[in-house]
Amino acid sequence: MLDLFSRAEQRRGGGHGRTAVTQYLHSDVADLLAAGGNDRTRRALQAAAAEVAYLTGWMGFDDSDHTAATRYLTLAAHLAHHANEPALVGHVLRALAHQALDLDQPQRALDLATASVDGARYTEASPRERALLGVVHARALAVTGNPTAAATALIRAENDLRSATAGDDEPTRVFFFTEAALAHETARTLHVLGDHTRAEEQFERSVRLRKASQFARTHAVTLGYLGAIHAETGDIEHACVTWSTALDAMAGVRSGRTRQVAARIRSTVRPWLRHMPAARDIDERAAAYLTAA
Repeated sequence: MLDLFSRAEQRRGGGHGRTAVTQYLHSDVADLLAAGGNDRTRRALQAAAAEVAYLTGWMGFDDSDHTAATRYLTLAAHLAHHANEPALVGHVLRALAHQALDLDQPQRALDLATASVDGARYTEASPRERALLGVVHARALAVTGNPTAAATALIRAENDLRSATAGDDEPTRVFFFTEAALAHETARTLHVLGDHTRAEEQFERSVRLRKASQFARTHAVTLGYLGAIHAETGDIEHACVTWSTALDAMAGVRSGRTRQVAARIRSTVRPWLRHMPAARDIDERAAAYLTAA
């Protein structure tokens, strides 16, 4: 069930199916936890429940319901701790750090990201999960003014993902963290560090490598950031072309993050509305998406 909901969330966004996942956690999963069993069974159930609570919180985060997101992610961390699953604890702390970054809480983000890579939370994680923890830690270091440490963390994350192989005993929760996902997070870190050229290259790499149909939500967000870089460098026409593709990818997606992208698109193109037909078209399409989403 977790795998089914997780893959749907990647395609359609956190706004699709969130009620169903929450109800599943409070009914079926809660009943299983209450059923008891021996210690081994109890810990396995707590770990599985932690993953469902994590997904519930992550979907809340993606849907911009941050109060619910924090509540369920915190629950997931507690369940993972009681299940004695340090790598899962790290995974959840990484999600809370990601949320703090998006909410412009840099010190909280750094504290959480640092905790996510501490000790067994990092060493007991699979290479793919270590890369995920590491790249979020890198961005937290960047936004708190630690460029050298951020660069070191990026290199370690790249090396960790490079060492992941098909034969690894890795949890299904990291299925989404591919080279495309690493490139996206690397680009965001480089952008924070002021390296717009390499950030643009990494966003383009992410777009090129991603299986867009399976990861439509993140694909749209990546294209949104890439278009923003085009706009920052004065190439508004190129930005509009990229944003057009982003809006195509948003079709059927319900996500707070894609809504934020659409809102930023409208804000950015506003000065060109009178003089550029492409800007007017993009503005109208973004407005239509925000109305529907």
